[in-house]
Amino acid sequence: MWALIWGYLGVNFLMFLRFFFPRALYEPNTVFTAGYPSDFSLGIDQRFLMTNRVWIVREPDRIFAIFARCTHLGCTPEWKSAENKFKCPCHGSGYDSEGVNFEGPAPRPMDRALLKLDPTGQIVVDTSRLFVDDPRAGVNHFNDPGAFLNV
Repeated sequence: MWALIWGYLGVNFLMFLRFFFPRALYEPNTVFTAGYPSDFSLGIDQRFLMTNRVWIVREPDRIFAIFARCTHLGCTPEWKSAENKFKCPCHGSGYDSEGVNFEGPAPRPMDRALLKLDPTGQIVVDTSRLFVDDPRAGVNHFNDPGAFLNV
């Protein structure tokens, strides 16, 4: 009986000690180098999706970075190249190749990350600074400096 009591108290003491050592979250760096503009072909580049949650999109005249977070509940949408759209697996929100919502419950387009060129000419992406387009609020920062790079 005493062994059960001491075992119970020991386990509770270990749970008490665990409280003083919180779990740490290791999140990716918000600023990273994506490469040179010439490294990207036209369309959606998914190289940085798993590591930094970003798609780099190259159009004929510009490059921009879409932050891969659905504006409905924060899930990570998938790029469906056959359908030429982003599709959120959670509730079915659909976005075109520029990240603008056109179907489902998403209230606004996906955000874009800050882009700039470093002194060597490489693209630097900063996901701590996001550009928002919210038509219902009358806010559109997709054309602000840093939301895209002219190519």
